[in-house]
Amino acid sequence: MRVYRPQSGRLVQHEEPVPEPQRGEVLVRVRAVSLNYRDLLILGGDHFAGGAGALVPASDAAGEVVAVGDGVTRFAVGDRVINTFHPDWIAGRMPDTVVGYGNGQDGWLAEYRAVGEHALVALPDSLSFEQGATVPCAAVTAWTSLDRVGPGDVVLTLGTGGVSLFAVQLAKARGARVVATTSSAGKAAKLTGLGADTVIDYVATPEWGKAVLDATGGRGADRIVEVGGPGTFAQSLIAAGTHAEIAVVGFVGRSGPPIDFMDLFRSGATVRKIWVGSREDTEDLLRWLAVWPVEPVIDSVHSFEDAGEAFRRFAGRENFGKVVIATA
Repeated sequence: MRVYRPQSGRLVQHEEPVPEPQRGEVLVRVRAVSLNYRDLLILGGDHFAGGAGALVPASDAAGEVVAVGDGVTRFAVGDRVINTFHPDWIAGRMPDTVVGYGNGQDGWLAEYRAVGEHALVALPDSLSFEQGATVPCAAVTAWTSLDRVGPGDVVLTLGTGGVSLFAVQLAKARGARVVATTSSAGKAAKLTGLGADTVIDYVATPEWGKAVLDATGGRGADRIVEVGGPGTFAQSLIAAGTHAEIAVVGFVGRSGPPIDFMDLFRSGATVRKIWVGSREDTEDLLRWLAVWPVEPVIDSVHSFEDAGEAFRRFAGRENFGKVVIATA
């Protein structure tokens, strides 16, 4: 089978044997994978790991079961599946120790992958393989970030990354009012098309936290999907309404101004770290999507041979939506 492994900060294609599923495992013919910001970090050895290593990258995939090991009961040959982001987190509180794809074990940028049946969920017929591959990280992260959000709530999303776009769509489907930030008129128009009620250009308005307050009549955001980290957190605090919850997802902005304690005190905000979600969260989201369909936003689909170009497009941050690699 063809498989990619990093070498000196770049992807190199290899030929390796197709794995044999062991007891409790299934063999998945990978049909599509999608890229996340963490994949760029892993490729450069900068994601909670000791170096770039040589592990297969990519944490999100969709495919079909082509063989099963002894004792498998959850899936059969021919079933369409997606992986869960944390293969050993089934439900409840996240285990103290988790091993991620690409920086603790091989990921999914390969033609075949053998994994435990417990690490997969069924892919609904309503989603293509390319769409299904966008779900495990970005969609589930947005889903868990919006826990308990409902009609009348104000949700603030930042930028146009995969998590933020899913958050816009899911929040609107739940009846919330969405305020979004972006850096260009073109992306602002696309965010409006997805349902954002208010879009703020954070380049033209660096003090966008106050702009959120102004746009909501001083109320501020009830839920903030915080993907920027140090680069955006100070403004998110200003944008936070009384008793808001800030769902801390990532750290795309690696540097920024210090946090003002009085802004934190004034907001009364609760800060909750989001670790994507469990298998149960993934299944809950897919059941919800069966009733309230949300179509994943896909920027581009690249062939397996052009995986390097997919990474380059994603690294250039010109995409709007998920960058997907189709293996067949």
